[in-house]
Amino acid sequence: MAKKLIVDELSAGKRFDIVATEMLPMLSRAYVHVLIEGKRILFNGKQEKAGHKLREGDVITTDFEESEIDDIADIDLPIIYEDEDVLVINKPEGVISHSRGRYWNEPSVASFVRQKTNQEGERSGIVHRLDRATSGVMICAKNAEALSFLQKQFSQRKTKKTYTAIVKGHMKLTEAIIDMPIERNPKAPSTFRVGANGKPSQTKYSVVESRRGYDIVQLQPVTGRTHQLRVHLAYQQHPIVGDTLYDGEPADRLFLHASSLELTLPGGERKIFETPLPKAFNEIGV
Repeated sequence: MAKKLIVDELSAGKRFDIVATEMLPMLSRAYVHVLIEGKRILFNGKQEKAGHKLREGDVITTDFEESEIDDIADIDLPIIYEDEDVLVINKPEGVISHSRGRYWNEPSVASFVRQKTNQEGERSGIVHRLDRATSGVMICAKNAEALSFLQKQFSQRKTKKTYTAIVKGHMKLTEAIIDMPIERNPKAPSTFRVGANGKPSQTKYSVVESRRGYDIVQLQPVTGRTHQLRVHLAYQQHPIVGDTLYDGEPADRLFLHASSLELTLPGGERKIFETPLPKAFNEIGV
């Protein structure tokens, strides 16, 4: 049964997606965007942009039913390594690490782990996160004991993570440590920035190749702040290609890839897991 909301005086002037989310409080705003783009939420009977400003008397309708929220499609992700305790994957760009709430039915790394292990919970087996736009090595736990063992290594900085990025322009130094505190940006709460009140953040980098107008940079985060690599490179005035959130050059994807991960497995063996760069990385600046 379709749901209907007539915009009143209090809601007039608000964005379409914000009022639609208020109409469907069980859903995240990001998922509401998916429904708007899929013509499942309509404005005055037709499709409209999420940011459209509403007027009193406008009508929002949706055929979305709560019964749909439990249906999460199976997802197939490339497995690099698997044993009785862990699952190491090469996460594709565009796949989220885990759901953002109870009523989020987009396939994710966590839902893939549930398919493989029958674990429960929104963050099943998730040891660490990669941003949706970032591809590369990601390790997941197949049981609670392995999860605790691995998370402890990450929190104690006993893992070694290496990323590869393509940045616009050429770095001033070919090798350095960026040591700049990172804080949430109050002007845009979904982003971060370098700021005196931020948390200590360090990133080691080295330029591994220079091309026409671009550098390929190897990055090793010492700390693990949200968006750390993206913020640090943007602060150097060399944002990652495709990182439009931090003024990067527009591209079809974010050119940031988790190339390798070194850690100790629950059985005691120290291992390095590596993934090749996506083909798109070979097409920039050549």
